[in-house]
Amino acid sequence: MRDIVSQGLVKNHKKTIAVEELETWIPKISYEQFAALILSFEDEGVLEMVKSKGRNSRTPSLAYTYRIHKQLLKKEFHEELKTYRLRLHPSIHLDPYFGLDPGQWKKDLPYLLLIHHYLESSGFPNYEVPAPERSVELVSDEKWITEKQGKELLERIGLWTAMKIIPVSDPLMFAINPTVLAEKAQKHLIVENKTTFQALVEVLSEVEFSTVIYGSGNKIIKSIEQFHRQLMLPHAEHTFYYFGDIDHSGIFIWHRLKEKVNVQLAMPFYQACIEKPSLKGKTNQRIDQLAVEEFLRFFTKQEKEQLQSILDRGHYYPQEVLKTSELQHIWRHASWN
Repeated sequence: MRDIVSQGLVKNHKKTIAVEELETWIPKISYEQFAALILSFEDEGVLEMVKSKGRNSRTPSLAYTYRIHKQLLKKEFHEELKTYRLRLHPSIHLDPYFGLDPGQWKKDLPYLLLIHHYLESSGFPNYEVPAPERSVELVSDEKWITEKQGKELLERIGLWTAMKIIPVSDPLMFAINPTVLAEKAQKHLIVENKTTFQALVEVLSEVEFSTVIYGSGNKIIKSIEQFHRQLMLPHAEHTFYYFGDIDHSGIFIWHRLKEKVNVQLAMPFYQACIEKPSLKGKTNQRIDQLAVEEFLRFFTKQEKEQLQSILDRGHYYPQEVLKTSELQHIWRHASWN
C-alpha cells in the first residue's frame, strides 16, 4: 500500500492533493488503516497539512488537503538505490534509475535480483544463444526478453551486449553474387518489394554488388540484424543501399533501417522513378516528418519541391513504375561509388 501511495505522489503533477483523492488509490482498506498510512507520510514530512483547509473530525483525524514534498520521497528512493548498488553484482548499472519513476524500479527489482543471482553463480556467458534460451536462464521465462521488456531492462543496466543474445527475427532473404565475395568492400542492395527483387536477381552476376536483399516491407528493420550471421565475411567492409517505394511508408522504413546499418539511398533508382508520372493513393499512411526531411536532403531543390508536393497530395511512386528492363539497365550502368 505504501508503494502505491508513494508512486502516486511522485507521478502527481500538482503541488497539493485532497485526502479524498488519496483514498481512491487504495479503496479496499479500512479508514483506520488508511489514516495510519497517511499519518506516517505526515510524520516524515512528505505530506504537509494545508492549514487553511483544516482537518476532518474522524478518528484518527486527517487533513482535508495536503501539500506534497516530492523531494523527500525521492531522497528515500535514492537511498534505496544506493543500498542496492552495494548489494547487486557490480556489472549491474543502476544509475539510470536515479532519473526514472520509482515505479519502474519496483517493477524491475525482482528481475534485477534474478540477474544478480545468475551472474553470481554462472558469470557472463561465453557464447551467443537465442533470446528465449537466455531468457529462461536469466528469469525462468522464455518470453521475458522478447515480449515483456526484458531487452529494455538489460539495455538500461548496461548488460544487453554482455549477455550474448541472438535477436529473434525472421531470416534475412537475399541472393548472393559469389564472384565478388573475395573483395574487401562489399555492396548490398536492399529492395522493398518482391517484384523488384525478382527483376534484379536476374542480373546480379553482372554487377559489382555482393547481394540483393528482399526487404519485405517493414520486416527488414528486424531481419537485417541477422545479416552478419547469415553472410559471414568478418573482414569485409559493408555498404548497404536501399530502394523502396516513394511514399511515407517506404521513407519511414529507410529512416528506421539506417539506425541499424550504414545504408544509403539507391539514388539512381529513385531519380529514375521521379521522371515517371506519380500514382494516386496512399493517403492513410503514418507521416514521420523527420524521416521525410532527411530523405529529401539527398535530392536537388527542384526534386525536393516535386516530391514534397506529391506526398502532400497523397500521390506516390511504387518501385513498379520502373519496368524490369529499366531496373536492370540502371543497376548495370549507374555509378555506385
